[in-house]
Amino acid sequence: MLKVNGKPLIKKVKLANSPLERMRGLMFEDEKKFDYALVFTSPKEGKIESSLHMMFVFFPIAAIFLDSNKNVVDKTTLTPFTVNYTPKKPAKYVIEMPPKEAKKIKIKDKISW
Repeated sequence: MLKVNGKPLIKKVKLANSPLERMRGLMFEDEKKFDYALVFTSPKEGKIESSLHMMFVFFPIAAIFLDSNKNVVDKTTLTPFTVNYTPKKPAKYVIEMPPKEAKKIKIKDKISW
């Protein structure tokens, strides 16, 4: 379960920890099945390490960027086939989720799963 400041937000959480899982992300996912938070863990905190692309993702998503303490440092909504998005501040974790759920998240919020 994904929580924001201790309050439940999304029931299902999937982890993308391996390089292959991080590279694939939501490519070719069916929007109707995207009812979960996909959490990426970067090997180290950084801007380049946590940058995203939307190649072969056919629907908009929200991207939430967290530092190593799991505090929100940036958030955005990405549209299909965005070539690259680099967060404004270094991040260790990235969470991709449906945009309607991300509206409840603010910069500096504490996220847990």
